[in-house]
Amino acid sequence: MHIDIITLHPGLLESPFQHSIVKRAIEKKLVEVNFINLRDYGLGKYKQVDDSPFGGGAGMVMTIEPIAKCIEELKAQRTYDEIIYMTPDGEVFNQAAANTLSMAKNIILLCGHYKGVDERVRELFITKEISIGDYVLSGGELPAAIFCDAIIRLLPGVLSDETSALSDSFQDNLLAPPVYTRPADYKGSKVPDILLSGHQKQIDDWRHEQSLERTKKRRPDLL
Repeated sequence: MHIDIITLHPGLLESPFQHSIVKRAIEKKLVEVNFINLRDYGLGKYKQVDDSPFGGGAGMVMTIEPIAKCIEELKAQRTYDEIIYMTPDGEVFNQAAANTLSMAKNIILLCGHYKGVDERVRELFITKEISIGDYVLSGGELPAAIFCDAIIRLLPGVLSDETSALSDSFQDNLLAPPVYTRPADYKGSKVPDILLSGHQKQIDDWRHEQSLERTKKRRPDLL
């Protein structure tokens, strides 16, 4: 998989890709992630990438020319499955979307900033718009990092035990069941006997029941 992230703040993205599962995926060459500084495509002496909105109002708007130049340059190098704009008014990202997008080969992520991008960017270049929730952040960099983490961990060979991802919350529209490890007895608080029984079928049934109960209690909307 190849991911190009267009951003005004590459430094905001560096740390999430230098640790843990995502770092190992990059080192194993299962995914390539590039941070592209939009400022390099800015206009004029001061590399301008924003301007005041037509019609007045507070805030600035990211201009179309630098974004268009950047995307067109990238598209000349490879064919992209999706060009995604991270925006609060996009489709809310979920596990089903992560599963689907993890099968893409090439993706561009555009990180918004200020009051967003000129609407013509969305009309002419963007193929999908994604939100990570109904709230507003300072920019699209943190949502982009979350998006990448969610899809990269699903790539074959990334997790040491690939069945682990199949038991994550939301994979079957249920929350994951409670999990335990050693010690079996911590100051009188004990692990459920069923998990120590060695009867895998009964353990699987117990876990499914716990998932159902937890989902009914915490996220009934998923059922």
